[in-house]
Amino acid sequence: MKIKSLYISAQEKNVGTLFVSMGMMEVLKRNLHRVAFFRPVILSKNIRDKDIDFILKRYNLDVNYEDAYGFDIDYVEGMIASKRTDELINELIEKFKKLEESYDFVLCEGIRRAFLTSTIDYDLNMLLAQNFGSSIINILNAKDKSVQDIYENILIENENLSAHDCSRFATFVSRFDDKERLELKQKLKGNDSNIYILKEMKELDIPTIEDVIEVLDAKTELIFQNCNTRIVRGFNIAALGVDNFLDKMQEDDLVIVSADRSDIILGIIGAFYSNRYPKISGILFVSNILLHPNIQKVISGLKNYNIPILSVPTDTYETAKKLSHIYSKLRVSSERKIALALGLFNSSVDIKAIEAKIQTQKSEVMTPMMFEYKLFETARQNRKKIVLPESTDERILRAVEIILRRDVADIILLGDEDEIREHYQRFGLDLSKATVIDPGKSNLREEFSHLFYEMRKAKGLTLQNARDAMTHLNYFATMMVHLGYADGMVSGAIHATADTIRPALQIIKTTSEVSLVSSLFFMCLKTKVLVYGDCALNQNPNAAELAQIALSCASTALAFGIEPKVAMLSYSTGESGSGEDVDKVREATQIVKSVRPDLEIEGPIQYDAAIDKEVAMIKLPNSKVAGAASVFIFPDLNTGNNTYKAVQRSSGAIAIGPILQGLKKPVNDLSRGCSVADIVNTILITAIQAGQK
Repeated sequence: MKIKSLYISAQEKNVGTLFVSMGMMEVLKRNLHRVAFFRPVILSKNIRDKDIDFILKRYNLDVNYEDAYGFDIDYVEGMIASKRTDELINELIEKFKKLEESYDFVLCEGIRRAFLTSTIDYDLNMLLAQNFGSSIINILNAKDKSVQDIYENILIENENLSAHDCSRFATFVSRFDDKERLELKQKLKGNDSNIYILKEMKELDIPTIEDVIEVLDAKTELIFQNCNTRIVRGFNIAALGVDNFLDKMQEDDLVIVSADRSDIILGIIGAFYSNRYPKISGILFVSNILLHPNIQKVISGLKNYNIPILSVPTDTYETAKKLSHIYSKLRVSSERKIALALGLFNSSVDIKAIEAKIQTQKSEVMTPMMFEYKLFETARQNRKKIVLPESTDERILRAVEIILRRDVADIILLGDEDEIREHYQRFGLDLSKATVIDPGKSNLREEFSHLFYEMRKAKGLTLQNARDAMTHLNYFATMMVHLGYADGMVSGAIHATADTIRPALQIIKTTSEVSLVSSLFFMCLKTKVLVYGDCALNQNPNAAELAQIALSCASTALAFGIEPKVAMLSYSTGESGSGEDVDKVREATQIVKSVRPDLEIEGPIQYDAAIDKEVAMIKLPNSKVAGAASVFIFPDLNTGNNTYKAVQRSSGAIAIGPILQGLKKPVNDLSRGCSVADIVNTILITAIQAGQK
């Protein structure tokens, strides 16, 4: 019988149970449509369980909170104390099976043994996993333990599971000192099947501004977008004069100060705009003292100032005392920590081995989340280098940090290194793993200028004009891709589409198979991903150009795991209509069939007949494409652009694109209204396209 559930079990607290649950949920959601999360035992039914809340929200699971847990500890211990354990297990099995019957897979997260009283002398998690028929993932804590102790604990746990006829799916050893990894690997040689070592990642334990706000119930006097995710490495009480205080200030400090210390506050502001001082995470005012109006006026007039300011009514001593008990909490909004955690999980775990072991049936359903996860995994498996010329845009910098933390691609940023570092540190970001190239100082600039001159001199380009062109970041970045210094380029967050595409057409040019650059959108609907083309570039393609667009879209769809069934759209279906526009689509369809007789294609066809099986049975009952189309080719830009926006806005679909196709090497354009998620997805797709090339 194929595995339909996994049970995550940990003996101790703070071993990364939620982290492992998150990593496993990523794997499951990449391959399955309907996945449920279940905790048999929670601390209290009167307090919402944080792990359940996180998983349900993060992965948008179609599970009611009340269905995601069994009972609280008081109920469980009461049932066991009254010798009604069998009744308890049966009740939990009933709740679990209800989920299992309704979903493709159930991921269970058990209760830590440390939370149960000493009167329970057996492993409740093991008993539940046995009765659920779940394979077990056990998590062991390596922190402050010797390699020998860890090794013995692994063997004991494995023997314990075997003795109880429990199926061990995998063992995770968390919070491990990376220096001792090889020693443990050597000890486990021959016995290390499905044992994964997760090194200690200290930043995951470092609190953020959001943690400070929650623990202190602090008031936000001044807050900026995304600043809640800034990490707080230390707490600095401003008791000294401003001269000595600045010497003591450290990177990512939270400065605790009275609001009437105007000298300290002005010193902090000055340090923020200086490249000689570290960037703090925030300022915390104590004792309900108000900031002087003149200082408020200074701050309100500052450009690019983004240090958050909080306040609390307690004095310095009480505030510091509370902060000594602060801990890092993983939230759905903690994108930076989530990216770091998932990067660690993916680099430490054999994802393919886990997927193979799960052995679940494949589903034709493809949700937006599944598609996005596949993008991350595909890009990670064939790591590429992407150049981003728009390094001054905050959205670009935030997207780059996610890419680097998820460890899926290498990034090149163009611009002055000191300015870029200053810029991303102001936002509390860490982009130290990115490569920075300053075109104005780079030796590549002259090489690029001469090559561009040779490429375009027949069209009247002078060497000086070629040098001028290479001062433009998009031209410089495109030449990097052309010569292999980068594998792909993403631009357009602050540049017009023409500024992105023109250099690509002049330098990289089209492939031998096509003479037309076109675009497509991946339209992520609730349970499937469709391809729309061309909705962004070609205004009124003729029959031959429309055929090229269809061929390019079909190839791109297949490359991204979408079986191409191509619908050549028109206002008429089959032979029912005539006219210049319909004839163009009909001719384009015939061209595609002559070039690719193996490709499933239908045209002309109306949108409803292409996507709705009931309509298709009436209009084209014998068609293999009608009612099942996955690739939709629009006859002109007006139709395509309006349709994709209408579908996006009216159905809540996620539109990823436009993705350019037909170039020898990948260059992709962003919308100037793009979000951080849009940029991340476009970088991933560009990296995947580079791998295919």
